[in-house]
Amino acid sequence: METLSMWSLLVLTLPTENATARMRFWRALKAKGCGVLRDGIYLLPYSAQREAALRELSVAIGENGGTAYLLRAPSLDAEQDVEFRGLFDRSEDYATFIQSLTESRKTVAGQSESELRRLLRRVRKDYETIVAIDYFPDAGATRAEAALQDFVAHVDTVLSPGEPHSAERAIRPLAIADYQGRTWATRRHLWVDRVASAWLIRRFIDPDGRFLWLTSPDACPKNALGFDFDGAAFTHVGERVTFEVLLASFDLERDPALLRLGAMIHVMDVGGAPVPEAIGFEAIMAGARERAADDDALLDEMSRVLDSMYAHFAASAKSSDAGSRS
Repeated sequence: METLSMWSLLVLTLPTENATARMRFWRALKAKGCGVLRDGIYLLPYSAQREAALRELSVAIGENGGTAYLLRAPSLDAEQDVEFRGLFDRSEDYATFIQSLTESRKTVAGQSESELRRLLRRVRKDYETIVAIDYFPDAGATRAEAALQDFVAHVDTVLSPGEPHSAERAIRPLAIADYQGRTWATRRHLWVDRVASAWLIRRFIDPDGRFLWLTSPDACPKNALGFDFDGAAFTHVGERVTFEVLLASFDLERDPALLRLGAMIHVMDVGGAPVPEAIGFEAIMAGARERAADDDALLDEMSRVLDSMYAHFAASAKSSDAGSRS
């Protein structure tokens, strides 16, 4: 027997004398993705979190001169369930989003790096806004996700020619003592994963190593240890970005502060669960690139930032550890 959906229903009248409040509440209902049964009757698929949000809204409506009643009820039968679910069809929203990607793609070649990164943030936010209220995802959601991934990959080829693809191979344990005084090489115009990997190499693996910034991965000398490009000694493996591969290769994953940094670099490079510090780090990185004369200067400046973040994460880990023992 098919399980029927449970719904939270909000029955309301909005204050007539306060146009600003009415508009604010209408926007709040739209932002939550509420379905409209008729004027003044809204519903959402039940969850404790969504119902709590509607309860807060109903209180605010009452405080502003309106009335609101919050109810909970299941669909009467399968036919009604299908009808109610149809109120949350986001296919038109996804189609509009995909069309916007098509239009944006035409402008990519003529934009600066900062403009492209703003564009990426905007399209990701637009996508996440739809996903957040897509309570019954279907094929439209799948098409939109694929279109977004394709768009991001296209922008990445413009921003970072030679961006590595993930390889499927074992990560061999390596001895730091065998990697001293070496030459390390990666693509020039450093960005997040490359600058963090270079910092990690200099700080924890090979303090006396020297770096080469390559115009192309093909220009990597045979005696150099390449990182963060296809075919390099150290590059993306499975779900790990280059920074994380270096951590695993040189047995540095036992350091909780480095793991915190790795999580931040991961989400900035390939996406994933948000990390609070990522937005600030990206802004600093973008500003540093505007100011730095070359990649050596950029690495020096960002190394100070990474040193500070590492110290902060290390202190947080120490405090958490002390708290768990007390």
